[in-house]
Amino acid sequence: MIDLTTPLDIVRKSFNGSSCRDDRALIGQFLTPAKIARFMASLFHEDIKHVRMLDAGAGAGSLFAACVETFIARKRRPLSISIVSYENDQSILPFLKETMEHCELRCREAGITFHGEIRQEEFIAAAAVQSENRLFDDQHERFTHAILNPPYKKIHGQSTTRRLLDKTGIEVSNLYSAFVWLAARLLEPGGELVAITPRSFCNGPYFRRFRIAMLDMMSLQRIHVFESRKKAFGDDDVLQENIIYHMIKGGRKPERLILSSSDGVDFEKLRSRRVPYALVVSPSDRDSFVHLALNDADDSIMERVEVFSSSLAKLGLDVSTGRVVDFRAHEFLRSLPEDGAVPLIYPCHFESGFVKWPAESGKKPNAIVDTPDTRDLLLPSGYYVVTKRFTAKEEKRRVVAAIYDPRKIKAPFLGFENHLNYFHAKGNGLSGSMARGLALYLNSSLFDQHFRLFSGHTQVNATDLRKMRYPSREQLLRLGAHVKHQMPDQATVDTILEKEAVIEG
Repeated sequence: MIDLTTPLDIVRKSFNGSSCRDDRALIGQFLTPAKIARFMASLFHEDIKHVRMLDAGAGAGSLFAACVETFIARKRRPLSISIVSYENDQSILPFLKETMEHCELRCREAGITFHGEIRQEEFIAAAAVQSENRLFDDQHERFTHAILNPPYKKIHGQSTTRRLLDKTGIEVSNLYSAFVWLAARLLEPGGELVAITPRSFCNGPYFRRFRIAMLDMMSLQRIHVFESRKKAFGDDDVLQENIIYHMIKGGRKPERLILSSSDGVDFEKLRSRRVPYALVVSPSDRDSFVHLALNDADDSIMERVEVFSSSLAKLGLDVSTGRVVDFRAHEFLRSLPEDGAVPLIYPCHFESGFVKWPAESGKKPNAIVDTPDTRDLLLPSGYYVVTKRFTAKEEKRRVVAAIYDPRKIKAPFLGFENHLNYFHAKGNGLSGSMARGLALYLNSSLFDQHFRLFSGHTQVNATDLRKMRYPSREQLLRLGAHVKHQMPDQATVDTILEKEAVIEG
C-alpha cells in the first residue's frame, strides 16, 4: 500500500528549504502539512460513486492526495475519482505530477477508476470564464468536491485579477476569498467544500459581500480554529490566525454546527462542540459576522456581555475612522504646535487611558494647519474616545482606547489621524462623563475578549465597533465616575465592570 501524504511532508520541507520564503510569501502560497491535509479530507460527508474534485492552487498535491487516501479507506469506496488541479508555479509542478501518478497507482490497486488533470494556468482567470459561461450553459464543468489552501494576498485595484473578478460580480479584497467564492460556484448542488484560510473574513467591511454570498450559496457545517497562530504553518514562519471550514452547496442551514479547536496540528486532542447555528451567524445580522465561541469560557463571555444591551445608535453615538491621511496632507503637517495649527492625534499620543499632547518623541507630527483646505479633516473641540485601528500581534489587548479631554488640550479644533477610530455624537464631542465611561468599557478585558470572538485579525474597524454591545447611558455614567485623571489599572477596570454587570443582572 502506498502512503500518499506522509512523503509529501518531506517534499514540503525540501521545497521550503530549496526555495526562498520571501518568494513564497510574495505569491501568498504555503504548502499544506500532511496532518492538516488528512484532517481536511476527513471532513467530507457524502459517500458518492463518482467523485469529481477541484484543488485550486494545488501546490505539491497534498490536499487531493489526502482525499484519495480517505475515500479509498472508506467502507463504501467510490467507483471513480477525477481530480482537476490548478497550479502555475513551475518550480512545484514536478512534485505535483509525481503526486498525481501516485494517486493513480493507489486507485488502480483499489480497483477505482482514476483520472487526474493538472492545469498549468491561473485558477481565477480560468474559473472566471467558467463562472460566466455557466450562466448560459448547464452542461459546463461541475465538481462534487472542492478542497483548497488558497493563496493569501491582497488584490490590487487596477490589476487584471481585479478586472476579471469584477466581470463575474465578485467583490473581494484578497485572493483567498476569490478562490473560495469561485470554487463554490463550480460545485454542483449538494457539492462539498473544505478550505483552510485566514480567519479575517469572519468580520469587517472588506469581506462583507463574500460572507453574505457564501452563507447564502452554501450551508456552513463545521469550523475548526487553530488557537495558536504560530503552529499551523509554523515552519513557514506564518503568523496567521487560520481556520478550516466545511460547507455544502445549497440546502437548509443546519440547526447546529460543529465548532472545534486545537493548539496546533495534533487533531487527536481537538476540542469539539455542537452549537446553534444562530449563535455563530445571527439571522438578524445584515453583515453576517461569524462568531466563534469555542468553549465554556467563551460562552461565559457571551453571557456576561448580554447584560449590556445598548448599541451606539441607541446611545446617539457613532464611531468613524480618523480623517487625516498624513501623506495626503503632508504639506499641512507640523512637528510642533504653532500659530494657526491645531492638534493632530496619533496612537503615539496615548498614555494611561488619555491623550497626552504634544508627544515629545518627535517621530510623528503634533499639529495640522487649520485652513479652508483642511477644515473638512477637523472636528470641533470636545470629549472624544479614540481607539487604535492597528495593534501589534504580540500586544495583549486588541482594543486600546483613550480619552481626548478638551480641558487638557486647549484648541478650537483637532484632527485624528487615519490609524485611529473616534467615537462622537453626530460629529461633535461627548459629555465628559460619557466619554470616561465609554473608555473604561472599551478598555475592559470583557470587551476585548468579546471582540476577539469574531475578529481574527489585528485591525479594529469602525464597522466592527458598531456591531458590539454597549452599556446603557446610565451605566456609562456610573462607569465614568470611576475615571479621574488617568485610567485605572486593568484589574481595577475589570472589577468595576463586573460590579456593574452584577448590578444590572
